Amino acid sequence: MSEEAYEYGRLMKRENRFIAKVEVKGSEERVHVPNTGRLPQILFEGVKVQLRKSDNPNRKTKYSLIAAEVDGAWINMDSQLPNRLTFSSIEEGIVKEFLEIDSLKREVRFGDSRFDLYYEKGDTKGFIEVKGVTFAEDGVAMFPDAPTTRGTKHIYEMIKAVEAGYEGTIFFLIMREDCDSFSPYYDMDQEFSKALVEADEAGVQLLAYRTKYDGTTPHVYERVPVLL
Repeated sequence: MSEEAYEYGRLMKRENRFIAKVEVKGSEERVHVPNTGRLPQILFEGVKVQLRKSDNPNRKTKYSLIAAEVDGAWINMDSQLPNRLTFSSIEEGIVKEFLEIDSLKREVRFGDSRFDLYYEKGDTKGFIEVKGVTFAEDGVAMFPDAPTTRGTKHIYEMIKAVEAGYEGTIFFLIMREDCDSFSPYYDMDQEFSKALVEADEAGVQLLAYRTKYDGTTPHVYERVPVLL
């Protein structure tokens, strides 16, 4: 996407889960928020935000609010981006754990779940479930930022996949620049956190990578420790 497709403004108010009011070039704009999370750490009055301009004339809103700058660090909130970014980063060889794979596909079903990515490497087959992370405390990225029975279900399905002979990975993509490790958010969702520990013990690979901004867009660049 070109540089001209982005604008910057100040958040005035988040009206609801999907709409926010932003001051852009001295005018008030109602913009789409592509993330239904509460995000109180990120979306507060006066914060600098990045907007992606839409070229769809049929849209009700001209912009989507995709990132905010908090304490000098950009945090991306586009809930559709982590999957795409992980896919392209694996294809480009940035994620070192998946070098030289033969094929990579999106949205492949196993059991009662549909995992984000599926790959083959020789006789090896594996699934990857991607979780975009926006919440952090004291430099530690944490997930989930709200209880998630669906996320817990995905973990147990991944354990089943490993038991069936597949490789399995839960991939936490940290969509902010100010974190150097990852931990499950025990206080927010004990069941999810407990399932993650069980997955680790069952042979599921737990990976966390962080992103940094290059111009207007985030890029995957570095693995960080997962602290259980």
